[in-house]
Amino acid sequence: MEFQKPIVTAFLLLTLVIRAFADCSCEDEEIHGNKSETLKYKLIALASILIAGGIGVSLPFAGKIFPALGQEKDGFFLVKSFAAGVMLATGFIHILPDAFESLTSPCLKEQVWGDFPLSGFVAMIATIVTLMFESWSAACQPKNQTVAVEGVDDEEKNVGVVTVHMHATHHHSHANDNSQVYRYRIISQVLELGIVAHSIIIGLSLGASKSPETIKPLIVALSFHQFFEGLGLGGCIFQAKIKSLATISMGAFFTLTTPGGIVIGILLSNSYKENSTNSLIVEGVLNAASAGMLIYMALVNLLSPDFNNPRMQNKKMLLLGSNVFLLLGAGLMSLLAKWA
Repeated sequence: MEFQKPIVTAFLLLTLVIRAFADCSCEDEEIHGNKSETLKYKLIALASILIAGGIGVSLPFAGKIFPALGQEKDGFFLVKSFAAGVMLATGFIHILPDAFESLTSPCLKEQVWGDFPLSGFVAMIATIVTLMFESWSAACQPKNQTVAVEGVDDEEKNVGVVTVHMHATHHHSHANDNSQVYRYRIISQVLELGIVAHSIIIGLSLGASKSPETIKPLIVALSFHQFFEGLGLGGCIFQAKIKSLATISMGAFFTLTTPGGIVIGILLSNSYKENSTNSLIVEGVLNAASAGMLIYMALVNLLSPDFNNPRMQNKKMLLLGSNVFLLLGAGLMSLLAKWA
């Protein structure tokens, strides 16, 4: 399923055009320091974010090397809970407030929507569309056909019934496994789309920044930000059991998005208009949509299935540990909002 790539490409091109040609309606960022110093910190940020994202998205696959992190182990549940907390905080604390800030900016002199809370509305629509997409994708999934087998005569009847029952049970289990794998494939695609749309904006903004004082605190903060997001996405890709080439492609696509945005931002830094009307509207709408998608994915597809899993319900210590890791992930990601 490759639907996310043309959509993200369209997001990127649209944002590029608007950032390059929009007229500024408010004062831009003040320039502190020379261009070479600013460029140096941008390149440091690019390398740091690239490495952090690559490690984060690859870590869930370490179960093949470290058995304690295997998919059927308790450690994997803890990692997933931590990653879900990160996703939840990303949506609520990082992205949604940015959307409200952009769409209610005083630089928007003429707001067609007036006092209407457009950011919340877009986030809600994105959540509903994500739900509909998942439902229709699952409904259109090819269903395996079953063949009923009956005993030939009375003497073989009981044997036939037992054979059919065993076959049906095995087939039902196999069908459930396939359904779960298909579900995680949908989740990984939608989750990557939500993350990438936001990552493009982050990269462009950092790359176009003219002040090293603005960039310095963002290097560490955004590196952790990218690592945690990669951890959550990597867990979903791992459970989706996608082919190796597709797995590498999805991981690389995520890893390169923010650094790629930084490069493009550097190239556009002279014509960048941070507070132009068009830039603010596009950023606000994309951020709101990304927030809605990530919040939905974290609650519905990551947290709910695991916390209602019989294994977790029957192991109180695992349940307690998952709660702690959930709060830890959400707390650390929320703390990063102070700098990024």
